[in-house]
Amino acid sequence: MADTSQRPRRRTSRRRDARSARPTGPVSPLTYGLAPLEALREDQVEEIHRASMKLLSENGMLLIDYPPALERLRSHGVKVEGEMAWIDEDTLMHFVNMAPSTFTLLARNRANDLPVGGDRIIFAPVYGPAFAMDLDNGRRPSTLEDFHNFAKLTYMTPELHHAGGVLAEPNDIHVDERHLDMLLGHLTLNDKSHMGSVIHSDFARDTVTMDEIVFGADAIRRDPASLSIVSISSPMRMDERMLSVLEVYAEAKQAMILASFIIVGAMSPTTLAATIAQQNAESLFAIAYAQMVNPGTPCIQGPFLPNVDMKTGSPAFGTPENALANIAGGQLARRYNLPYRTSACNAANTVDAQATYETQMALWGATMGHGNAIYHAAGWLEGGLVASFEKLIIDVEMMQMMAEFVEPLVVNEETLAIEAMREVQPGGHYFGTSHTMERYDSAFYSPVVSDWTNFENWKEAGGLDAAQRANAIWKQAINDYEQPPLDPAILEELEEYVERRKRELIGADAVLR
Repeated sequence: MADTSQRPRRRTSRRRDARSARPTGPVSPLTYGLAPLEALREDQVEEIHRASMKLLSENGMLLIDYPPALERLRSHGVKVEGEMAWIDEDTLMHFVNMAPSTFTLLARNRANDLPVGGDRIIFAPVYGPAFAMDLDNGRRPSTLEDFHNFAKLTYMTPELHHAGGVLAEPNDIHVDERHLDMLLGHLTLNDKSHMGSVIHSDFARDTVTMDEIVFGADAIRRDPASLSIVSISSPMRMDERMLSVLEVYAEAKQAMILASFIIVGAMSPTTLAATIAQQNAESLFAIAYAQMVNPGTPCIQGPFLPNVDMKTGSPAFGTPENALANIAGGQLARRYNLPYRTSACNAANTVDAQATYETQMALWGATMGHGNAIYHAAGWLEGGLVASFEKLIIDVEMMQMMAEFVEPLVVNEETLAIEAMREVQPGGHYFGTSHTMERYDSAFYSPVVSDWTNFENWKEAGGLDAAQRANAIWKQAINDYEQPPLDPAILEELEEYVERRKRELIGADAVLR
């Protein structure tokens, strides 16, 4: 419903100047001003819920190579035989209901703390690529320098409320120690909330310890300092790594996204209803287990559901099915009063029209489905294999446009502008009215990348396309970057910890068992 009393928000209040590369201050997570779109009727939501309960109570979950989880489940009344576990609805929902509906993520700059859940929206960048790409250097295995540059760009971009996690794999750093370099980069090059490492339980402990150095042990147990993704291995399976990492974060009461990465048609049936029921079951099981470990652990539901291309076997992103799943998943999360994660991805191999329209399709589903944490929202390319510098900037444009779209339409005396309409005679114009002059610099959306000049002026200015303009913008941002301040004593302790842990890890073959 439109607010009929508040004054209209000036559109420049939340955004930087369109061509500025410098952040304008604390991040400002968005608030949904529009009702969520619904892909399912209420009775269909309940039918999917019942299917999920059947999967968990009749088919069961396979938990491999981790007896402690089986013992914990058995102690809470869950039926366990071998490595299989079956949980009934009453037991499951008893624990799921312990997860908070909202929570706050700590940031090193406390002005950047993030409210999670409810009607809030958080955008976060690409996560997990092994390659980086830009117009100058092409596609290449990503390095620590690439990771650092993406961390700087994320800090410089107010539309990205969260710093993310593995922005680009630093392939030039040993796999046993690179998580330390990435965590140190997040905590020093950025001052927003960050993600933790999930490769190994020891690496998760490193995340907790480094956050304790920055925030204090008690502080991060009141409000989480990290948000990490622990993915279920579909169909209906979790292993030692997933369960042990989950336990580390739950014991420290750190936030987790507990959800499936399902390629529809390969890891689930081809029908969306069946896939949504399966991912719902998997996610709720993991959330319930986290509450068994530590009641009140912040958990986010939200699947990752690309579908398979039946011609090639490749995952397809930004499809109509993906957008519908984003919307339907939000309805399930709201049924359980849980925060909801979703994403905005594409399968394009370069920064082109396909990359943009697939991302936009997914972003519409994510936003209209009321995703609270929208991940992979900037920089994702090639099905997640590539982090693209130019794509990140183009995605910022789309996020910024979506941020304007979700604001409520204000209808009051000032916006109806009856007095201004009295000033202008039939057939006149409004360019010179006081109403227009008061708003000329903030009345409409101002783009970051788009060029709205005519053809002649565009051609005279070099005839640059969107990717070329984005290339100039991200390089200017890196040039303008200034590292946010950090207490020298905390920096010294972080660096000492990283150095000590690297000495312990390098050459220790047992680290990645």
